[in-house]
Amino acid sequence: MSQSESCIRLIDIHKSFGSQEVLRGVDLDIERGQTTVICGESGQGKSVLLKHILGLVRPDRGRVLVEGEDITRIKGAALNRLRTRFGVLFQGVALFDSMSVFDNIALPLRERSRLPEKEVKKKVLASLKMMDLEGSTDKFPAQLSGGMKKRVGLARALQLEPDILLFDEPTTGLDPVKSHDVYRLFFETQKKLDYTSVIVSHDIPKIFNLADKIAILHQGEVRACLAPEELQRSRDPFVRDFIVRVMGSAHSSKSELSVE
Repeated sequence: MSQSESCIRLIDIHKSFGSQEVLRGVDLDIERGQTTVICGESGQGKSVLLKHILGLVRPDRGRVLVEGEDITRIKGAALNRLRTRFGVLFQGVALFDSMSVFDNIALPLRERSRLPEKEVKKKVLASLKMMDLEGSTDKFPAQLSGGMKKRVGLARALQLEPDILLFDEPTTGLDPVKSHDVYRLFFETQKKLDYTSVIVSHDIPKIFNLADKIAILHQGEVRACLAPEELQRSRDPFVRDFIVRVMGSAHSSKSELSVE
């Protein structure tokens, strides 16, 4: 892959916490405008890797390039400027309980843009319509279902029109039906807005057909990063074992996640 096609490049990332070595030389290229899913079993460092991409954690060794700029070497205003390119949807969504749905979505615009309130309202209402939340404007998070909270969180993450959207275990706490609906929403939104999507998830095979590439993190290294169909055809013993153990029903996921 040429560097021009890579939105994010992780180069030889090492990270330890005390005596625990979490990342042991991660190399990963994330292509612009595509959806890359980072998967692996619990405790493999998936969320730690996501925090490196955001610059929330600095590696002991290695580089993280975001559109060619090394996020490990910048601080202060320069780091904040680079982070404006990201939208983030965390596990718990992190909505403010004391704010209405409208105000939660409007928050990034009010804090980080100079738009007049009339334009803020216009953008938020358009997002509510896109997320099928038009009747929830004045509700508070406690009045929403888990799936609706994820929709509000996604709408908020998109307000500043980020180039890159990061998802950390986005369907945690949802039942299978709601998880399916949320993944379908992610798929439709990404195709419509054409941002680069990075999803950390254990929810395989449900997310299988959403991905342009699937990166398998194991024992601190990316052992494979391939398109779903390439993973299924791989002769690598590790990949084949992973498919059997973790992605056993992946072959049926295409019909399950059809958006037609």
